[in-house]
Amino acid sequence: MTRKNNKVLQQSGVIPYRVNEGKVEVLLITTRKRQGWVIPKGGLCKGMSPHDSAAKEAWEEAGVLGRVTTEKLGNYKYRKRGNTYQVNLFLLPVETVLEDWPEATARERKWLEIQQAAKLVKETSLKRIFQTSWAMDN
Repeated sequence: MTRKNNKVLQQSGVIPYRVNEGKVEVLLITTRKRQGWVIPKGGLCKGMSPHDSAAKEAWEEAGVLGRVTTEKLGNYKYRKRGNTYQVNLFLLPVETVLEDWPEATARERKWLEIQQAAKLVKETSLKRIFQTSWAMDN
């Protein structure tokens, strides 16, 4: 008999972005099994702030560096293996794209305009964040 887990696990994630020829592009990465497109995210690292933890995920999973905003952009929830996760999102203006990074062999990455990115991600609430949060001047 399996017990249902009602606990919501907290994660931090980033939306890495850049401005290319006047257009904002975001960086998506594949899941480890390359089954879909996601943003860099993961559990909160002990002793780190949520935005610093998100920056670490961006480096590990996507190979990008920059100064993550300290203000939360929003959040979304998703389910995986019977657990519910809430991801607090931060923006990451990308300053450096590394050629080699910890998960380079496990993931692909792709720069996309926001509307394209919104079509590729699975979570409806993340799609909504892509579509509504970019009416800002970056």
